[in-house]
Amino acid sequence: MKCLRTNRGGGFCNNELLQYCKYYGVRRQLTAAYTPQQNGVVEHKKRTLANMIRSMLKTKGLSNNDWFEAIRTTIYILNRCPTYILDGITILRRGMIKD
Repeated sequence: MKCLRTNRGGGFCNNELLQYCKYYGVRRQLTAAYTPQQNGVVEHKKRTLANMIRSMLKTKGLSNNDWFEAIRTTIYILNRCPTYILDGITILRRGMIKD
């Protein structure tokens, strides 16, 4: 991950996350205040990820200890799915992420 775009909610604005991003060289972008349009995108993506992760864990009968691996797998899958915003190609084909 190269960039983490989040809203200014308390869950994303803490010292632990800031230190993690600095350590791994992840650039942080915060959406502008009072712009529900931007926050909606973040919230929708967060909800999509959480739903996929919970579905994976439940389907395979895994415990919450496997949450991190489920996150990695979910992001791996989403990065390889064609998207409307990229005219039906994947992020990998667009060259935004190195495989």
